[in-house]
Amino acid sequence: MESAKGGPRVPLRDRARYRFDRTLARSPGTLMGWLVITCLAVVVPVSLLLVWTDPGSPTSLSGRLIATWRISAETLRLGAATGTPLRLVLSAVLGLVALLCVSTLVGVVTTGLAERLAELSRGRSTVLERGHVLVLGWSDQVTTVVGELAAAQAPRRRRTIVLLADRDKAGMEEALTARAGPAARARIICRSGPAGDPDVLARVSPRSASTVVVLPSAEPTADAEVLRILLALRAVLGEDTEGPPVLAVVRDERYGAPARLAAGPQGTVLEADTVTARLIAQCVGRPGFSLVLRDLLDFAGDEFHLADATAFHHGSFGPALLGHPDSCVVGLLTPEGRTLLNPPADTVVLPGSRLIVLARDDDSTRVEDCRHLVDASAIAAARPEPAGPSRLLLLGWNRRAPLVLEQLRSTARPGSVVDVVADSAVPGPREPEGGEPEGGEPAGPDVRFRSAPLSRPGTLLGLDLDLYDGVVVLGPDRGDGPGHPDDWTLVTLLAVRLLEQRTGRETRVVTELVDDRNRPLAPVNSGSDVIVSGMLVGLLMAQIAQNRHLAPVFEELFSAEGNDVCLRPAGAYIHPGAEATFAAVVAAARDRGECAIGYRRHDVARTGSGDHGIRLNPPKGERRVWYAEDQVVVIAREHHHLPSIAAGPDGSATAAPAG
Repeated sequence: MESAKGGPRVPLRDRARYRFDRTLARSPGTLMGWLVITCLAVVVPVSLLLVWTDPGSPTSLSGRLIATWRISAETLRLGAATGTPLRLVLSAVLGLVALLCVSTLVGVVTTGLAERLAELSRGRSTVLERGHVLVLGWSDQVTTVVGELAAAQAPRRRRTIVLLADRDKAGMEEALTARAGPAARARIICRSGPAGDPDVLARVSPRSASTVVVLPSAEPTADAEVLRILLALRAVLGEDTEGPPVLAVVRDERYGAPARLAAGPQGTVLEADTVTARLIAQCVGRPGFSLVLRDLLDFAGDEFHLADATAFHHGSFGPALLGHPDSCVVGLLTPEGRTLLNPPADTVVLPGSRLIVLARDDDSTRVEDCRHLVDASAIAAARPEPAGPSRLLLLGWNRRAPLVLEQLRSTARPGSVVDVVADSAVPGPREPEGGEPEGGEPAGPDVRFRSAPLSRPGTLLGLDLDLYDGVVVLGPDRGDGPGHPDDWTLVTLLAVRLLEQRTGRETRVVTELVDDRNRPLAPVNSGSDVIVSGMLVGLLMAQIAQNRHLAPVFEELFSAEGNDVCLRPAGAYIHPGAEATFAAVVAAARDRGECAIGYRRHDVARTGSGDHGIRLNPPKGERRVWYAEDQVVVIAREHHHLPSIAAGPDGSATAAPAG
């Protein structure tokens, strides 16, 4: 149906609603008028009906009207006075004033509560805590860091973790609660706002925090934002050297030095890409290294602690290795604050020193002599043979690939070869500082580059993996292409797995994933390693945030120089087939200048069990039969750990692109 002017006819209901809405939009007084009219339109007719249907009501019209007034007034709280018209008017005025005052008070209280609740829901309120862990920024590592800190045991009371990020407060709380769980031993407080703003930063009490953790976002300008946050933190704290220790993460190593300067003397800065590259390089030739590393870093099992060394003062470090039945000693913290990881056995333990131990918690570091548990006849005299040259295949390219190659330069045996296959031409690895070493020996492996369309299945399936001792798969960076970076990585791993099935030969694969949820999906054999870069960096940050004195320990373990976490054949420590305690393994490792911290059972490693056969920090009195295929986890010096091959590969001895 159309109106007289040819337009569509608007229904009466819609026109009435429109006029009503337009009237309400004029002013609050109009709204109050409508409320009065609505109340009278309901109360007066109902009151009349009640009076006229009541057998006991007055019979006269005036009496019934007065009764109607009384019921209406009582309902509207306008007073119920009767008598002259003046009394009725005054009663109504008093009732209206009382109703207005009460309504205004209720409105003010309701509005104030609503505004306060809205402010709290936005996460803009001030935090008044002491001794809390302050996390600034949001990244892939935030759920890991907060979850691990919530799982760690607080020294005296329930830990409080305060998170400040420029995100929605409800969304942050939901993500963190899902990771930490409702039964976490920590109280998590989220606040919303830019952490680089000093006024916003001051609201979360950084001066009274026990530790401040600064995380980079996923944006391209993440490292610059970390510097801005560190400078804002410095502006809030001033030049106070008694401020809380600061732990920050940058992705690009070029921002490392400026970040350390901004963090101050108590600051620790991790270079995430460099740490990830070191982990990938260390996994090459060490099957199971990523599993050991994950077990070392999370708070679900055993981790590094500082223990009292009074019982060993003025003595040598060697006896301390067999002086704790339920923990593994790995180093010393000197009175000057220097960290000595795996020092020589004759190192003197000075008064004021503390032991670095791998233990379940601080309460499990009791001292007890375990030398009586060592059976010297079970200890083997053999030593592992040094690895020879090797050949490695690197598939894919991202911003960490040059760092991986740089790490391989410092760990590969002379004569080793690394073939790099990527979708497009890539720059060569950086030359090491100082050039070639004396004597003209090559500084690292022969690195060859080749461009090939890896996104095509035919390219991957055409690779000859028999030529290689190991394969490293690196996914693209975020934003370099459509889809998630792990999608390409999983497809590549499927192609490698298919080639293994065709040849009947398993290939050692080291791969990097971004999302830990994709780790169970990775189609790799039991001898391969999966590095979830963001999660491992997050675990490392949580460990350092828990005890900043351990930062030099992890720095040395993840560097190309110094001591490493190694997995070595058990036959080099205990005679194969012999029954011996773990104390005997510790003694055998001590005689080789190493610290044994666990082992890996060969019969469980391939079953896909939860621990993959890895057992860290077993009791010294644990007795078992040791086989040649078992592995002992030790902290030792090892400079060349690429897998060895029977014969070196053919090809040029100088780095040049492969055709």
